[in-house]
Amino acid sequence: MTDLEFVFDGWQGYHSSIVSALAPLTVEQFGFRLHPEMMSAGELAWHIADGRVIWFERIQAPGIEPLARELRDRHQRAPRVFNAAELCNWLERTWQMVKATLSQWTVEDLRVTYTHNYQGANLAVSRQWTIWRIMAHDIHHGGQLSELLAAQDIFPHGLTWLGGHLTEPKKIP
Repeated sequence: MTDLEFVFDGWQGYHSSIVSALAPLTVEQFGFRLHPEMMSAGELAWHIADGRVIWFERIQAPGIEPLARELRDRHQRAPRVFNAAELCNWLERTWQMVKATLSQWTVEDLRVTYTHNYQGANLAVSRQWTIWRIMAHDIHHGGQLSELLAAQDIFPHGLTWLGGHLTEPKKIP
């Protein structure tokens, strides 16, 4: 395990909890939304994966270009109707890119910055900040997804009782 894989250990378990919660859903369940102005369960899940691509492209992550091209080709829009297999595949493909980044980069690589314009100000944003932002993005929207599923009487065990952790710390004998 590399240093970065160690530091971010647990994120993969959370990712797996999201995918496990989504895999059995129907088109109707993906289309559910609590309010007309809020994202549906499917849009929210797609947004998690798209966020990974958008932000990891900024830090020039390994293997990002095919995913970024695919995202641009669909003009950063999620599909209108969601299919569990397609959505889980997109999440898995974006996760493989995250995993490759964590396995190939070092702590020193996280010091590299890029310029990001936000509200008219040019910001020097580090790769470290970006990776943290996307991990927090996954967790935030995973929580929203858990609530959307619960509102449909679907209990996403991995995202609730297990808190998104499919991995446990080692037991002490």
